[in-house]
Amino acid sequence: MLLLIPGPVQTRPELRAVMGQDIAPWDNDFRPVYAGIRDRVRDLAGGGAETHATLPLQGCGHFMVEAAVRTYTAPGARILIPMNGAYASRMERLVRECGRVPVPLPVPDTRPVTGEEVAAALAADPGIGHVAMVYSETGSGIINDPAEIGAAVRNAGRRMILDAVSAFGALPLDLGAQPEIDVMVFTSGKCFEGMPGIGFAVARIDRTVASAGNAGSWCFDLSDVYTHALRNSWGSFRFTPAVQALNAFAMALELHAAEGGQPARLARYQENAKLLYDGALSLGLTPYLERKHQGPVIVTIHQPADRAFALQAFVDALKSRGVLISNFHNTQAPTMRIGAIGAVTATDIKFAVEAIGATLDAMGISRREAA
Repeated sequence: MLLLIPGPVQTRPELRAVMGQDIAPWDNDFRPVYAGIRDRVRDLAGGGAETHATLPLQGCGHFMVEAAVRTYTAPGARILIPMNGAYASRMERLVRECGRVPVPLPVPDTRPVTGEEVAAALAADPGIGHVAMVYSETGSGIINDPAEIGAAVRNAGRRMILDAVSAFGALPLDLGAQPEIDVMVFTSGKCFEGMPGIGFAVARIDRTVASAGNAGSWCFDLSDVYTHALRNSWGSFRFTPAVQALNAFAMALELHAAEGGQPARLARYQENAKLLYDGALSLGLTPYLERKHQGPVIVTIHQPADRAFALQAFVDALKSRGVLISNFHNTQAPTMRIGAIGAVTATDIKFAVEAIGATLDAMGISRREAA
């Protein structure tokens, strides 16, 4: 089965094979593996050993976003959120339920937020301390630029929390050049093509120490993760992790490096996304985004206007041809979400486009313009 969703993603057979062993996460033989993962992740993010630390938790991207908000902001803090996608909306809810005050910055989900928009919002509200932003918005497929937005945040003397869950590993990021970023979060099962189950934060050490006591939660306190590492070693996890997924992530990092690292991974995903976008057009379908705003992670396509089309029926029929896509959408208009990431090549994408066309034909979908 070809898995084309924005995560968890298609993985390589040798990585799946690594999962087939029992491991004790606190065994002394595993501690160097875990400590090495932390160092490699920090380095890939552009962090320095004296300035940044990798702080993992069990769970998904939402867990990491909540942990970042709880740790690096105080209860009652005002947080600006560029609202141009479904995951920004989820971030707004997390911020509110953490006892902080979200300040929405409305932006269409068809384009990135601009530095000028963020600068204006910060100037209008001196009480905002942080900007929390989604780097890769998999609701629609747009990419917000952390360097551009970070410059506006830095110039305004504020701080930043970056949700890079479906971005880091493929899209560029240099924490060393962006001291305004308190923390960046991502997960194992996205652009590094690992197994799901582990979330990572790469955070400034000074901000982590200064933020002790903010979280109001033992489980979601990244400052406590840092303190635990100092006390018990960088190879020690606080609570039982998804250790097989963590071990597989070590191999995912090796495969990432062998491919050529972030630039090569990005180039492959960009080619995948281009083939999906062009393929949709060739089938008479309408991409949700203008090409200039189309990111490399997920291609979102308007559902056809034909009355015979139903998303779940289409997903099921496409699955019978060997391709599995998301069976839900996160946009106001009815769309289809097709991932371009994972252990997927141009050959796989061409196969998927042919399967999509054959499925539409078999369902009798002749009206393919946007619903």
